Amino acid sequence: MPAIEEMLFDGPKKSARVVILAHGAGAPMDSPFMAAFADGLAAAGHRVARFEFPYMQRRRQEGTKRPPDRAPVLETTWREVIDGVRGASPTKAKIAIGGKSMGGRIASMVADDAGVDGLVCLGYPFHPPGRPEKTRTEHL
Repeated sequence: MPAIEEMLFDGPKKSARVVILAHGAGAPMDSPFMAAFADGLAAAGHRVARFEFPYMQRRRQEGTKRPPDRAPVLETTWREVIDGVRGASPTKAKIAIGGKSMGGRIASMVADDAGVDGLVCLGYPFHPPGRPEKTRTEHL
């Protein structure tokens, strides 16, 4: 699990709303796309937390391009991040989760059982690249 100190935070520390965002499959949490969304949400008064999945952390540390982890690892990471942010929150803030493409898709898979208050998908991939016949929407 990404430690709280490995995450990026934007916005007021005591906000009544926290939005946790995950990156897409190919770009990190500090990409211009992710930064723009975090800045906009923070300007609207939301606390924003961004994190990286384990494969992206390894990519950053080793400087090698790695494919995304399998869904069980991504889902477990999401649950651990949600629990960590809840535990570190100074208030009982409402929590929304989501992210760019793959990050939002995996967030949508854990949202119900994680007991979050909202879901934000920034470009949901309805099917794998080049395979429109295989959808990724059954759980919705």
